[in-house]
Amino acid sequence: MPTTPVILFVYNRADNALTTLRHLMANTLAADTDLYVFSDGGKDEKSWKAVKEVRTMLHEVQAEVEQNKSLRSMTIVERPCNYYLERNVVEGIAEVLEKHETVAVLEDDICTSPFFLQYINDALNTYRHDPRVMHISGFTNLDLLADHPDWLQENDETYFTPHMSGWGWATWRDRWNAHFRHFKSREEALDGLTEDDIAEMEYGGVFPCLRHVERSPIPWDICWEIAIHRANGLCLTPAHTMVRNIGLRQGTHFSSSPLLQHFSYDREPLQRQLRITHRLPATDQRTEAAFAEAIKDWGIIYTPLGKVARWIYKRFIKTQAKH
Repeated sequence: MPTTPVILFVYNRADNALTTLRHLMANTLAADTDLYVFSDGGKDEKSWKAVKEVRTMLHEVQAEVEQNKSLRSMTIVERPCNYYLERNVVEGIAEVLEKHETVAVLEDDICTSPFFLQYINDALNTYRHDPRVMHISGFTNLDLLADHPDWLQENDETYFTPHMSGWGWATWRDRWNAHFRHFKSREEALDGLTEDDIAEMEYGGVFPCLRHVERSPIPWDICWEIAIHRANGLCLTPAHTMVRNIGLRQGTHFSSSPLLQHFSYDREPLQRQLRITHRLPATDQRTEAAFAEAIKDWGIIYTPLGKVARWIYKRFIKTQAKH
């Protein structure tokens, strides 16, 4: 099987994007991998300045790749205007899947283990004929290797869950094309889902992901999460994360302060090859319960100061905003 190509979506963070590229290029299969970079356009003069800095960096790295053969190829697609994340991702994936049977996807703040590409390719090859496996996650909130190794199958260091993670992931053309839809409204997204379906997807309310269907546009990953649920699909997930998000504190849609909180899942990616063997796709009640516990408060651990700030926000600011 050919090595799966990687898509990288970037916007206005040159430093993060370069760090992400350096980690990707340090992967064991990097020299055999085609990379497609989709650079979104700016919204105004300030953001266009940052976008141009990103694109200058990308072309410098592309010249380096051509000289050193650190990747098999690097293709840069520069959007002429601001597509916004959802359109950039959805159209970028569709474009690459016209040429390839599989694809791996990164955003500009996802740093990979040196064995991430090996894991992704092994997983795609292992489950290519099993359509119930719809998604390969690179990230996990859990650390089963350290905390619950007895939950894992012999010679296998992965588990199955209905929940997809968008922090470094992969899929097949047939699964994506058959099931993905970018919903245009809340009504369309939730059509046919029962209260039990919603409770199951939101892990009894501790993971309220479906609130995001109120957004416009609806996030692409929520659409994919719903598609996987409707198809009774599963996601293969590593027992220890193979990626790390370095943009948690200064992203476009989310930011945080270390004085107020940290993240329970923020850990170093696995620095060795992950073992994968084919087995019957099925969930484990223990891992599902562990995920429900780990995702409470979105996996955020509040400092004493953070707990006070959160109480004030919930007691006064949020209450007043509702009125």
